[in-house]
Amino acid sequence: MDIARCNLECELNNTDHHTDLNGVDRLIVRRGQPFIITLHLNSGGYQPGVDDFRLLAETGPYSSEKMGTKAIFSPDDSIDDTRWSASVSCSEGDYVSLSICSSPDASIGRYSLSLEQGDTVSLGEFVLLFNPWCPRDAVYMDTEEERAEYVLTQDGIIYRGDHKYLQGTPWNFGQFEEGILDACLRILDENPKYLRNAQDDCSGRRNPVYVSRVLSAMINCNDDKGVLWGKWSGDYKDGISPMYWRGSVEILRNWDTSSCTPVRYGQCWVFAAVACSVSRALGIPCRVITNYLSAHDTNSNLVIERYIDENGKLVKQSRDMIWNYHCWVEGWMRRPDLLDGYDGWQASDPTPQEKSEGVYCCGPVPVKAIKEGQIVFKYDAPFVFTEVNADVVTYLQHKDGSQTACKCNEYSYISMSTQNLIYLQICSKEEREAFERAGHQNKLLQQQLQPGLHIKIKVSPEMKKGCDFDVFAYVTNNTNAAKMCRLMFCSRATSYDGILGDDCGFKDLLNLKLAPGEEKQVPLKLNYCKYGSTLTKDNLIRLTAILFDYSTKEAILAMRTIVLENPEIKIKVLGEPKVNRKLAAEITVKNPLPEPLSSCCVFVEGANLTGGRTITETIGSSVAPGADAKVKVYFTPSHSGLRKLLVDFHSDNLGHVKGYRNVIIGK
Repeated sequence: MDIARCNLECELNNTDHHTDLNGVDRLIVRRGQPFIITLHLNSGGYQPGVDDFRLLAETGPYSSEKMGTKAIFSPDDSIDDTRWSASVSCSEGDYVSLSICSSPDASIGRYSLSLEQGDTVSLGEFVLLFNPWCPRDAVYMDTEEERAEYVLTQDGIIYRGDHKYLQGTPWNFGQFEEGILDACLRILDENPKYLRNAQDDCSGRRNPVYVSRVLSAMINCNDDKGVLWGKWSGDYKDGISPMYWRGSVEILRNWDTSSCTPVRYGQCWVFAAVACSVSRALGIPCRVITNYLSAHDTNSNLVIERYIDENGKLVKQSRDMIWNYHCWVEGWMRRPDLLDGYDGWQASDPTPQEKSEGVYCCGPVPVKAIKEGQIVFKYDAPFVFTEVNADVVTYLQHKDGSQTACKCNEYSYISMSTQNLIYLQICSKEEREAFERAGHQNKLLQQQLQPGLHIKIKVSPEMKKGCDFDVFAYVTNNTNAAKMCRLMFCSRATSYDGILGDDCGFKDLLNLKLAPGEEKQVPLKLNYCKYGSTLTKDNLIRLTAILFDYSTKEAILAMRTIVLENPEIKIKVLGEPKVNRKLAAEITVKNPLPEPLSSCCVFVEGANLTGGRTITETIGSSVAPGADAKVKVYFTPSHSGLRKLLVDFHSDNLGHVKGYRNVIIGK
């Protein structure tokens, strides 16, 4: 055949392979699924049995049939979707259409395609991705609804806040925005395993377990030229606060265009969100999950040991921590390397906490194994198990240096939730059985309605930033004898990773009398003039109540973290939302503080709404207490369907206030 040119039929194939949101200017296909190319001939036509040729598909710098990174195959009568194959689908006049199918376990990445018929003719290049639509692919999902949610959806909600006050943060995953797929492929090529042995690494890319583990290491930069630099204390003057980010697009672009310089800074929800974007871009179904009261066990004993002083302040004798929440990702895949029954969601954590096999990465490990307490499974099951199901032991350190183990009426167990569901109940029977299977006994179970002293913290129904409000300690004497006690009720600003800040309010009752069966309510006033300057950007306050029984020398502890509400962002879309039609959004935020706001900015972005960029509007004047900050922004949608317009309001005293508006874009 005298080939003049090859048409890779990008628009047809990309649409068929659910990659058209990446654009249709190049071929992006999914493995195990046929695609069409058309050969245009200079003269003559294709003659079956006469024009013999072979096709070559190659990936990586050292492609090899043995390693599975080179495929050589000739056209057959029909496609075989279990391996690399091809067939002539149409031959008429001066063109030939070929149907080509990759192996369902082929390595993902950039490929070159060529034709051999004596000489070798280059037909072009394409990108091959994992295929959740292909039953033979290890990432196959069997419902269209799930594939739409975990592969194609470009925005979502990441839960932060507290387990008693779930705070949804909108996020633009943006996996199909311009340049993002290239950045994701570059992440694979910059990982140390590729740099040490490109042939082995490219071969490993056939396995989503391998790729997920690479991503877990490469989203952070602790061991490599990874995407994000983590920082949890101090200021962010030499970078950008983690609170600033509204999506993954700007982060991935910044990393890609700065010669892979790590982007400063990220924290757990940012690490997880970027990992989710990259996973979905490569074709791995993925979701961000939030684990509330998340344990960080540094000595692998599945017990979190904490030491506090009489003012409720942590005494740093242990590196064990409880984060108010922690985010990671779950990817959907088969696990042929494990026992049967552990396919499905696999937990993977890109936030750098502890090393795994000498590298800061974690997972993937089957969620089912964690629920069952099967801590011998790959990878890093003990660490993840502790995050969701650790026991907590708190010791009260007295001024004379002695220590008392606290009975804890609240705040002892861990729960896990995801974007769409909560699937581990606190202290469920299954969790206890799982804990025992892991070989550890929980000694804190015998608490509910037992004889003795009890303490519980309750809060006001609304706790808005800028307002004064009360919180309450309820103490109960569930004995037949009168009790003389000391109650220490304190509050401190805290960050989400459990690091305590300055005092927000304190009450110390040295002689609290409790009659038999008596319950008393003790209020603690939290005033904005006191807590306003101490709050971190997380808007969290840790409440600690310690009841000390003089007669028995027993200490009873209750702890609770509260989230102060930011004001609501009101977003009004003006005009009829249609593709390629300019729209306006009117954004309003009321200042809830008793002081003016200055340096006010509004940041707006949205997948397929703002052209892959962030729209920034500044407010020139300060905003008085109780007044509205109002701006209008303009954007032009590029695709139809349900989209999220993400808004971030920032000022000197209010920090980053986030909101979103769902917009249905018509064709």
